Amino acid sequence: MGVTNCDLVPSSRVCTGVPVYSNTKFFINLFVIPLDDSGASVAGLARRLKQLASLASALTTSKTEFCNELTYMPNMAPRSSNLARLEVGGIQVLHKEDKESLELCKTMQKRGEFPPLLVVFDSQEGFTVQADGKIKDMTFLAEYCRDVDYLENKANDDCDCLMSLLLSANPSQNLVICPDKRGNISRFFSGINNHTPDGKKKKNVKCVQYNIDGESHVLLVACRDIACGDKLYYDYNGYEHVYPTHHFL
Repeated sequence: MGVTNCDLVPSSRVCTGVPVYSNTKFFINLFVIPLDDSGASVAGLARRLKQLASLASALTTSKTEFCNELTYMPNMAPRSSNLARLEVGGIQVLHKEDKESLELCKTMQKRGEFPPLLVVFDSQEGFTVQADGKIKDMTFLAEYCRDVDYLENKANDDCDCLMSLLLSANPSQNLVICPDKRGNISRFFSGINNHTPDGKKKKNVKCVQYNIDGESHVLLVACRDIACGDKLYYDYNGYEHVYPTHHFL
């Protein structure tokens, strides 16, 4: 899912995830809110509201409108341009079981039932995301959701972090996800430092690309068990080491 056409937009501005080409099933885990014998949330409504409020505050501070889907705006790339079949090398289709799990996750999120994540401001790293409860390996955390546009349209854009969505043999069809106006909690996930052993050890989330109903999507999923209080980190570079991370903590 990397972008290599540096003549259009410097690749150092584009985050790349990992497209899945194997036939191995993904098996997305749902985060289930623990309930007591009476059916009430163990975490408590107050704690869940605190988690949602932390995201709302971070989005407001960054002047970002909440959006939990890929958005296709006028004068940007249309939805019809997001054709997973155009990806160089192809993208694995999300299996039926995982698609059903993902749809259930999205339904739960519409009810405000998100994984236990807290957006916290760090004086050195800026806004970060940390687990506010135990999260199991392979738990779906978020879809990378923002405005979709053609990569070539971002040549003169001052945004310093674009997520590659589609890499086509035709550079004019390359798509990126743009984080400047709309987004969700994925906007605040931190990146690891690719140049230090300690940086690589921090990785507890993976960024994967899937073909869902013929369209390319980028998902953020826990890649190991995550303890309460741990910050969430993934590799901004995926399989193309072009995004500069040497200054990351």
